Amino acid sequence: MTGIDISPDAQGKVRDLYDLGDRLLLVASDRISAFDYILEDEIPYKGRVLTQLSCFWFELLDGVIENHLISADTKDLPEQFKPYEDYLRGRFMLVKKADMFPVECIVRGYLAGSGLKEYEREGTVCGIELPAGLVNSSKLENPIFTPSTKAEIGDHDENISFERTAELIGEEAATALRDLSIKVYSTARDHAAEQGIIIADTKFEFGTIDGKIILADEVLTPDSSRFWAVDSYVEGQEQPSFDKQFVRNWLNENWDRTGNPPRLPQDVIEKTSEKYIQAYERITGRTFEK
Repeated sequence: MTGIDISPDAQGKVRDLYDLGDRLLLVASDRISAFDYILEDEIPYKGRVLTQLSCFWFELLDGVIENHLISADTKDLPEQFKPYEDYLRGRFMLVKKADMFPVECIVRGYLAGSGLKEYEREGTVCGIELPAGLVNSSKLENPIFTPSTKAEIGDHDENISFERTAELIGEEAATALRDLSIKVYSTARDHAAEQGIIIADTKFEFGTIDGKIILADEVLTPDSSRFWAVDSYVEGQEQPSFDKQFVRNWLNENWDRTGNPPRLPQDVIEKTSEKYIQAYERITGRTFEK
């Protein structure tokens, strides 16, 4: 079985969401997006990696911040989803409903991506002034909080300042999200480093349940983070990463960004799947069960 016949109440680029009243069922598909397009080809096991890695981090971070996870065990599936148990195993989370903040909480520990481009132009990242002389993949002296807006599918997230975040959600909430984001990132960074992985940057989403801030959605996955290998890290150049880098690179070489993206070659699909599984195995120290 490659899916379920129940229509989701909402659908993101990767996840399908089912509203169960006081709870939600989040199902991670094997869909992959690049350059704001959902590609026609799927990446085998991707959804299971995202879910199982998120569950690992929720458990590891339990003493740092509460989260929305109720269960990822198939015995807790609602009755209408029981016929799809084989498909859902390892790729769903039953979670508490939360009032979500309308910002993406991004933490950067290294200079890469859009942050690098802004730094090269302005000497800043999201308006935060950084020391002169940094280069591609430089480690920052301290991790920085660089939030963005949440864009609809097909639109781009927009980097915003801390001050703009405070305008959107209030200064007290903005300060709490900044401090929590850096605390969660730092805890995860230290664990990953012991496993030979650098977390260059990552994105968190937070919400509130009964007025208390909790960690929600996916956490510290290859879709929401930039993972590099410690043993191949070289400052001053692009780093190989455990994510959809193969897909982005192939599209950059074979697509001029007009019309819909082309179909992916099988070797790109397989290499991308391998990278997701490697990220899971390196970070958790567990063997991924296919």
